[in-house]
Amino acid sequence: MDAPFTVLPTLPPFRLRVVPTTLTFKKPAGTSRGVYLTRRLWRVVLSSASPTLHFTGLGECAPLHDLSADYDETYEQRLRSVCQDLERSGQSADLSALRDCPSMKMGLETAFFSAAASLRGDHLHLFPSTFTSGENSIPINGLVWMGSQEEMLQRMEEKLEQGFHCVKLKIGALDFDSELSLIRTLRARFSASDVELRLDANGGFSVTEALQRLHQLEPFRIHSIEQPIRQGQWKALAELCQKTPIPIALDEELIGVHLPEEKKALLDTVRPQFLVLKPTLHGGFTGAEEWISLAREREVGYWVTSALESNIGLNAIAQWTAALHEHFHPDHPALSFPQGLGTGSLFVTNFSGAPLSLEGERMWCGTPDQREFNREAAHFRHTFLNAEPSLSVQTSGSTGQPQRLSVEKKRMVRSAEATLRFLRIPNGSTALLCLPLKFIAGQMMVVRSLVGSLSLRAVCPSSRPLATLHDAPFFAAMTPMQVFESLRSPHDRRLLRRIRRLLIGGGSISPTLEEELRDFPNEVWSSYGMTETLSHIALRRLNGPQALETYRPLPGVRLSLSSEGTLIIDAPGITDGALTTNDLAEISGDGSFRILGRRDNVICSGGLKLRIEELETRLASLPVRFFITSLPDERLGEAVTLLFEPREGMETATLDTLCRHLLPPHAVPRRFVAVPRLPFTDTGKPARAEAKRLALKLSPKADS
Repeated sequence: MDAPFTVLPTLPPFRLRVVPTTLTFKKPAGTSRGVYLTRRLWRVVLSSASPTLHFTGLGECAPLHDLSADYDETYEQRLRSVCQDLERSGQSADLSALRDCPSMKMGLETAFFSAAASLRGDHLHLFPSTFTSGENSIPINGLVWMGSQEEMLQRMEEKLEQGFHCVKLKIGALDFDSELSLIRTLRARFSASDVELRLDANGGFSVTEALQRLHQLEPFRIHSIEQPIRQGQWKALAELCQKTPIPIALDEELIGVHLPEEKKALLDTVRPQFLVLKPTLHGGFTGAEEWISLAREREVGYWVTSALESNIGLNAIAQWTAALHEHFHPDHPALSFPQGLGTGSLFVTNFSGAPLSLEGERMWCGTPDQREFNREAAHFRHTFLNAEPSLSVQTSGSTGQPQRLSVEKKRMVRSAEATLRFLRIPNGSTALLCLPLKFIAGQMMVVRSLVGSLSLRAVCPSSRPLATLHDAPFFAAMTPMQVFESLRSPHDRRLLRRIRRLLIGGGSISPTLEEELRDFPNEVWSSYGMTETLSHIALRRLNGPQALETYRPLPGVRLSLSSEGTLIIDAPGITDGALTTNDLAEISGDGSFRILGRRDNVICSGGLKLRIEELETRLASLPVRFFITSLPDERLGEAVTLLFEPREGMETATLDTLCRHLLPPHAVPRRFVAVPRLPFTDTGKPARAEAKRLALKLSPKADS
């Protein structure tokens, strides 16, 4: 047999919880054994037994009450007993004793692999592959449930309209002549080159009539038929497989066959053309993998399918299928043979967190936007690791048009090393990439993951990057806006508090936001840097007893001030010599510093110089989102202007009153300009140049 691919991971001490669940089908699901209206299953939640270590595993034990080998009325009681035994066994947990309980084994294996994935960053990405990275998809067949001839024809047409080229028909509920008529009608309308037809008889043919019926089906170019006769009749099935004009796939026949010797005996006796593998029914992932290894040795074809699981089980099966295929076929990672996986849309209520999505007959992991971001991350990794010594990066464009800079990769490596050392980020930790990859902040997260061997979880940049996650990464870099929005959601806030090293950069942090972060249990840092310094060169702790009001430069960074009071940075090995910035600064005797504002963010009004950042800090309590900018003024030269997003019930006169209370008279805004949305750069910084253009375009005629 092939070397095992699916090996149960070892976990820290854990707890297991069983949650009974009943799902309702959207439409009655008919098979030759009857019609399903509801689906009874048991979710297994695996969590850390330690209060200082957080991880989550989610599995699903979903036996079919009329088919599974391990189901009876004592199922839940037995499952709870198994979970208690596993808790006591701890790191020596072994599921091999569950060979004769395939649905329990499948659910617990899923929970274990999910927990291991949680320790890597996301408990729903169980088996890493080009499928989970969004680079490749899984082709699936469309399933047409049993029903009347009219119903099945309508369902068939729906599948074809959805883009399916491989359709499986459940047969056995109608009389055979009616089913034959349906297939004849379908073939008259759709040729074998247009639609591949597979049949599932669910053991509905008798031994005496099976071969005759297969010959009657032969003219219709059927790809295969699953389980034509009832299981357990090996001799009759072997004769049928030898004489059949249509390839036969074994499905129910595999149920209850648990030991390798029994599996070999079945395959060697029956010699089928295909196996249809369902981990829930056929021994979990490890049991199904045994079947695959034995089938490969005997040149028996196979595909993997689901067995009416919810999205928890479907997600696990899809990811395992893709990873296993890449293991056996490393030169052909994209699956080309249709799998019988479900669509995840059978039930009225389902688990909504699974990352699966459908586009026609292809199943993908992640949304189109997420997959595109994954591809961007993969492309950047490839670019960074190629032989070229430099790469091109883009400035953020917060004060003007973005510029392109050529950067030596070795300098990016040194910057990454400095950050990893300063923040004490262990090798192998999980890290979150949620910043655009066309700017230095996002690119440096990828570089840090390469330098520090970090497990990088890429999430498409948005205002709430934690919304789709179920586990907190060890390390994350976010913008102030992302942190602000995450604090508004209980789910996001909980994960935000669990991040061990939270780095906030790309814009100023308001006093209100800083106050909200002050009691966070883990380290929260504000960063100072820019594209030219390859992300940050200084950090400021925002929470805990080590909280500071000034930035501390990273080791080796030397700072000074220009004659105009702007910061000069010399970071050997990172910057290309001394860099004079536009940031007005104040340096203390201990080497720490404070940023006062930008030299180009100064408003000259009536002969007085007003720093935009200082005014915005004083106005931080205003009940609207705003920027300070300026407009030309005949008398004052420049008039301080408040650009704001209006709120219902908030009049300009009220804003004027609040500003007069918070600012000295000479600094009070002379203009108030409402805009539908404030302009930000892609990195979350105020787009100052665009703000000034908006104010000029939308402002009423200036008063003198």
